[in-house]
Amino acid sequence: MPDSVITEQLAINKDRLSRHMKQLSEYGRLGETGVCRPTLSPVEKEAFGKVAEWMEEAGMTVRLDNFGNLIGRKDGKDPDAPVVMTGSHIDSQPAGGRFDGTVGVLSSIEAVHTMSEKGIIPDRPIEVVSFCDEEGWRFGKGLFGSRGITGNLEAGELDRKDADGITRRQALREFGCDPDKIPESRFSPESIHSFLELHIEQGPLLEKADQPAGIVTGIAGPIWLTVKVKGFAGHAGTVPMAMRQDALVGASEMIVAFHEIVKEDPEGTTVGTVGELNVSGASRNVIPEEVAFTIDLRDIDLDRRNRCEELLRESFQRIAEKYHLKVDITEDQNTKPSYCSPWIQDIIDSESQALGLNAPTMMSGAFHDALVMSSLCDYGMIFVRCREGISHNPKEYASDDDLAVGAELLYRTLLRLAGDS
Repeated sequence: MPDSVITEQLAINKDRLSRHMKQLSEYGRLGETGVCRPTLSPVEKEAFGKVAEWMEEAGMTVRLDNFGNLIGRKDGKDPDAPVVMTGSHIDSQPAGGRFDGTVGVLSSIEAVHTMSEKGIIPDRPIEVVSFCDEEGWRFGKGLFGSRGITGNLEAGELDRKDADGITRRQALREFGCDPDKIPESRFSPESIHSFLELHIEQGPLLEKADQPAGIVTGIAGPIWLTVKVKGFAGHAGTVPMAMRQDALVGASEMIVAFHEIVKEDPEGTTVGTVGELNVSGASRNVIPEEVAFTIDLRDIDLDRRNRCEELLRESFQRIAEKYHLKVDITEDQNTKPSYCSPWIQDIIDSESQALGLNAPTMMSGAFHDALVMSSLCDYGMIFVRCREGISHNPKEYASDDDLAVGAELLYRTLLRLAGDS
């Protein structure tokens, strides 16, 4: 069925969703199409204020919890029943796009707004969440808000510092939260019925299939490592090549080795990235003494991911010995992959067929808050087509029609999950 025919069936308000998307993109606008909206920053606080306003207009009560999550609640017929939770995040990469995360938050608000306008009171309460710090670049560890409410934070996380030396604890206080009371913001397993997240695909499969929306089958789990390579500084003009302990040469060989390890299985779904590289005391005529770089390794197959990690550790040690270096590997984040709940996939599929869609199923290589929520409840995800699969980039783009179709599918699925009777 053509997209134009599908959009004629929409219960949600396509124009309102489009307007909200455009308005929110002005907060932290970067150039013509980009966004820089750091977590727990003044600009994100302003954006939260606007999102809270839209939540209230949709008929929700709004609160900011002590993890920095913005939560809108629509009560159901049984206000004490476990909640159906939906949402995503609005923080961005340093030079990100205006759709990543944002579409999930605003589509969820639109779904609830449509229910309110139609006088629909679901059996179960629905809570829309804009999670704190999904991206993780400011404090070096992401999915903070979702890990917080599910009780998955690690020791010392509030003491992590950003590039300016500001701790997460301080940033939370300045944002209006009370880090000393974060246990009060946790959810128990019995308090959440299910979780549903809509997100742009961040990949090219939906565009290739010529479909506006897809059904996620599972999310690859990332492991984040920081590798520090220690050598010995010396004069670039006087130390013979055979006597050098060049940390940058060793680190470079490690990066190439990592790339080859990840590519070993051409049929596999393993991906690996070195995203940051820092040479301490860099100078043109000094042999580099210390180099640090980050690793992002992920796969839906945990055994295969673990095998890659084992191989990279063995390889890095051999390379360090070859160049008379020391290597230290620190684990910053380790999240297991998770498959979406089959019964929620079935509901999404049923509603997509009712809309006339032929929504394909696919795995998510990117991590999302839904991955963390799977530790507490059943979950599902809907993907929306994005042009050329571009994401984490100002050129990120999804059409109004595709967003509307995704929001409609979210709305219909939420009605099923929340038990509209």
